[in-house]
Amino acid sequence: MSEILSSATDLKTIVIDGAPLSLFEVTRTSAEHCRFELSEDPEILSRLRRAEEIISVAVNEGQNIYGVTTGFGSLADVVVPPAFAARSQNNLLSFLATGAGEPIDARHVRSAMLLRANMLMRGQSGIRLEIIDRFVRFLQAGATPVVRELGSIGASGDLVPLATIARAITGQTDYCQVELDDETIDGRTALDRLGLEPIELKPKEGLAIVNGTSFSAAVAANACGEVRNLLGLTLVTNAMILRALNVQSAPFDAFVHECKPHPGQMWVAQRMRELLFQPPNHHYTNGHVQDRYSLRCFPQYWGPSVEAFARICDTVEIEMNAVSDNPLIDTIECRIVQNGNFLGQYIAQAMDDLRTHIGMIAKHLDVQIAQMVSPEFSLGLPASLRGNESLSYNMGLKGLQISANSIMPMLTWYGNPLTSHYPTHAEQFNQNINGLSWGSAQLAWKSVQLFQSYTSVALIFAVQALDLRARTNLGHYDGRKLLSPAMQSLYECVYDTLGLSPGGKKPLVYDDADQWLEAWLAQLTDNIREEGSLVMSVQHAVDAFDDFRLPRHANDFNTTDDRGCRP
Repeated sequence: MSEILSSATDLKTIVIDGAPLSLFEVTRTSAEHCRFELSEDPEILSRLRRAEEIISVAVNEGQNIYGVTTGFGSLADVVVPPAFAARSQNNLLSFLATGAGEPIDARHVRSAMLLRANMLMRGQSGIRLEIIDRFVRFLQAGATPVVRELGSIGASGDLVPLATIARAITGQTDYCQVELDDETIDGRTALDRLGLEPIELKPKEGLAIVNGTSFSAAVAANACGEVRNLLGLTLVTNAMILRALNVQSAPFDAFVHECKPHPGQMWVAQRMRELLFQPPNHHYTNGHVQDRYSLRCFPQYWGPSVEAFARICDTVEIEMNAVSDNPLIDTIECRIVQNGNFLGQYIAQAMDDLRTHIGMIAKHLDVQIAQMVSPEFSLGLPASLRGNESLSYNMGLKGLQISANSIMPMLTWYGNPLTSHYPTHAEQFNQNINGLSWGSAQLAWKSVQLFQSYTSVALIFAVQALDLRARTNLGHYDGRKLLSPAMQSLYECVYDTLGLSPGGKKPLVYDDADQWLEAWLAQLTDNIREEGSLVMSVQHAVDAFDDFRLPRHANDFNTTDDRGCRP
């Protein structure tokens, strides 16, 4: 995929050519308005035509090709005569019309359409350029098929959700809905508005659209994009909390981590040194011999999650750039190859892991919050971080901690694996192992949304604790004075998002009745979800996660032979 900046409109033009996409290119284009167009590279178009011709010849010769001249799945032994090979593809979209539950986020659908179109442009699936162009026409117009959250087991990929897209772009039935121009309309009406006619599929084309992991990979990519922002936010939030708890500098000393040189641990320690221990606080002690584990072992605790996130992102990038269709067409050897690339195991386990590490990070924050609200553990901060202690009925952030305590167990519960629970009898025992990648990715997205709310809670605690620590240490409530410039931006953005100004006369929360914390949480969470000023204020930390990425990237796929495969 290449990008061109349109001088007329300043919109990015995304040229879909089968080249590798980066994970964050996908998340960005799903949220931003872009122009899309298909590559006109003669070599790519020639490969597409060769694959289509190989299928056509095989059908006319009466060859036995799975899903083309046979039935599907456990009915693969049923012969489909050449005369019915095209009708079988159209019927495929009908019997897969079984989605259930609520509609998923439109961003996932757009990401899936981009990934599927890009995969099909590799020329290994046997589909016409005319069909691929319909993905682009829908993306360009902002026409988004309504896809339900339930229906895929990640075995033959994401059959049911991808079939929803297929029905919309082909117009094979009215039984689909499309969001277009702030309306929800039926698929045929959407085609009319886009100036398109319903189109009959040819042999193999239905299978080319629906068989594969593009949808699971799309949801996974978007989840990783959000977690990237959240890790940046929570890293800086943790630094603010550590400063409010007067953490000592010794456990973050480079010497310590050179003695145990796990890459993630060393990376976290370096980030915390940059955030926390700048002059005049380069070397800091608090009177204790040593801090509690959640403070002293921060790099050792966070390090495995940082490494895991890097591995997860690499896994998702590889999968979303893979050709996960079955059968595949080798245009060099002129052969059709049955395979199992459609199994969503990699995405499933990656999303299980992502949820586990989200839960681990949330639980660590929960421990830090518990220390901040307890004077015996916080080096003298007021109980429940009460602002105005002169009013005996002020309870401070007691209710907010209860809210946090309600979210954290859910995040750790979501960290339980789904992948091991696959049904062994699926589809007449044909799909007797299945990845559950769709379900695992959906749970990861729900976990992300909970984590966004939890991060909002943690931000309020961090800022309040800093303001109260400033009073103890400096005689005023301006918590900025305790922070390095790299942390001050986030502190100030919290105040700004809530429509307040920091200044030192009062802490963030003074009297309980002065604010509606529920409204504050909504404001902060919306800002995070919209990738607003809170995320932008920690962009240095967000970008640092990209620097940590493990050596293997999607760019490794650039070296290809004429089939578009890695040698």
